[in-house]
Formats: sequence, structure tokens, C-alpha cells
Amino acid sequence: MKKIGVLTGGGDCPGLNSAIRGIVMRAMDYNYEVTGILEGWKGLITGETFPLKLSGVEEIMSRGGTLIGTSRTNPFKKEEDVKKVMDNFQKMTLHALIAIGGEDTLGVAHRFHKIGMPVVGVPKTMDNDLSATDYTLGFDTSVTIAMDAVEKLRDTARSHRRVIVLEVMGRHAGWVALFTALGGGADWVLIPEKPVDFDAMCTHLQKVYQRKSYGIVVASEGVELPSETGAETKQEVDAFGHVILKERGVGERVAREIEKRTGIETRWAVIGHIQRGGAPTLFDRILAFRTGVKAVDLVHEEKFGEMACLVGNEICSVPLEEAVEKLKTVSDEWCELVKVTFK
Repeated sequence: MKKIGVLTGGGDCPGLNSAIRGIVMRAMDYNYEVTGILEGWKGLITGETFPLKLSGVEEIMSRGGTLIGTSRTNPFKKEEDVKKVMDNFQKMTLHALIAIGGEDTLGVAHRFHKIGMPVVGVPKTMDNDLSATDYTLGFDTSVTIAMDAVEKLRDTARSHRRVIVLEVMGRHAGWVALFTALGGGADWVLIPEKPVDFDAMCTHLQKVYQRKSYGIVVASEGVELPSETGAETKQEVDAFGHVILKERGVGERVAREIEKRTGIETRWAVIGHIQRGGAPTLFDRILAFRTGVKAVDLVHEEKFGEMACLVGNEICSVPLEEAVEKLKTVSDEWCELVKVTFK
């Protein structure tokens, strides 16, 4: 009996358990055994595993998070960790590895594929910024949660005659912010792909306020704001070299700038990790399950170095290299579409 290892790496999001469920169920069709690698790439460094059986995954499609844990561990930070991963892969007698993750997790998977590990990928990121797939699992749920937050903030903004800024997740790509603004009917959106224009935003918000006495702004946590001090301080980075965004206070800074320029009382809210939890939407449950099944098919066909992806309504595959070579950012077409709603 061949054994497949599966890991979930990077930030958690709803839908991961549905992908694991799809992997285990499809593996049974091929008489494969499935082993969960605990806490992402960290588990392959330490050798920690968890057996994945039908009884353990049959009813987890509605659960958020990940049954096998996750981490932002980058084994390529230390040469000895790379060797540990390769050695443990052999000790676990794995036929192949399925890595479920975003840009960083699948970037590591691609590098291991290049040095001989039989690995395939499943695209997961609430940021929806992986190339070669139309949508990633976790995105639909995170935007649905953020959109619900906009609806609630609108109630209190209208009651108190305020502008409220909602800060959402999104490092380099503004898909979460843009879809939240579109679906929630926000009055302005700030995304990393476009320079922040405080003059245009505040002029528009004043016009909106005259009409309805409140306003909603959605801001991606990754937007670059003009420095308040004239020089940015050194910022802490994670294992993959990304700036840790929690201390930047984008929502607060935007709210203070709006109030200063317009004189309108302005508040801010940060949805943060609430976007990562809870039951996945129907779309994410189905997408996760389909890509999990496809990943096992790729293993069975020995199409290693590939990633399951969604193109239109079809699940197909692309080389991992194509998926991680560049980020999928918000296009001008989408930016022009959201502008139609700013009246």
C-alpha cells in the first residue's frame, strides 16, 4: 500500500478540512494510505505525523481551521532543515507529498520538487493571489465574513452619522478588499495595487456624506500609506521575509486622516483573524474537495511538480513553478468596475 503525506502550511482558512477530506476519500479509491504531517513544513522537520482515516475526516467539511495544524515554517532558512525534511520523507516511507498552501508553502514545495521530492500542490490562500487558478480555497469565505462586517458597520455608521474604515487582510494583492467593497457597497476602497490618493478619497467622502450622512471605506492591510514621520521605521519580518502587518495600523491611520481632512467623525474597525475562522461557504467546501481529489489523481498519475487549479468551472493542473512565479494582483478592469459604485 502506497502512503501519501499531506500538510497544510501558512495562514489557516476555512476549507482546509474539506480539502483533507477530499484527499483521504480519493486516496481510498486507489488503496492509498494517508498520513497527516503536523504543523506544515515544521512537521517534516520534526517528523511529527497523524494518521488520516475515513472516520476522522468524514464529517469535518463544515469545520474551520485545519485538522493537522499549520505553521509559517520555512525549511530553506537552514540547510540542516532541508536535509531533515528529505530524510524524514524517506523514513515515513512516503510515496508522495501533497502540500496545501499559498505562495510561500507552494514555493517551498516547488523547491523540494526540484531536488527530487515527488510533490503536488493544492492552492489555499484567503488572499486569492496565486497565479494560474481563478480562485483559491478560503477566499470566498473570508470575503463573505468581511462583507457581513460591512453590513454591520453600516448600521452604526448611519446611526451615528460617521465614516467608518474597515481594515481587512491582504498583503500584496487587494482581492479581499476589492470584493468586500463591491459586495458590501462601500464608498471607497484602498488596495496595494493602487497609490493612496487621500485628496480624491476625502473629496468623494464629503460628497457621499452630504447625500446620506455616513460613509464606509474598506482598506487592505497591505496598502502603502504616506509616512507620518517622513521615514519608515524598520519592520519585523517573518520566516519568508514578509513584513508582519499587525503593527502598521492602516485602518487607524486612514480614519485619522479622513477626520483631519474632512472634519467628519471617523472610526475604524479591524476584522483581523475573524476572517480566517468559521465554517467555510458552499463554494469553498466544493472547491477544496475538488482540488483535494485532483491532487490525489495527480499523485496516481505521477504528475509531480503540479498544482490542482480552477479554470472556469474545470479542475485541472499547472506546474507549481507557474503558480508561484508571480502574484495574481488586482487588474485595472476590476479597479474600473468598483469605481462604478462610487457615486
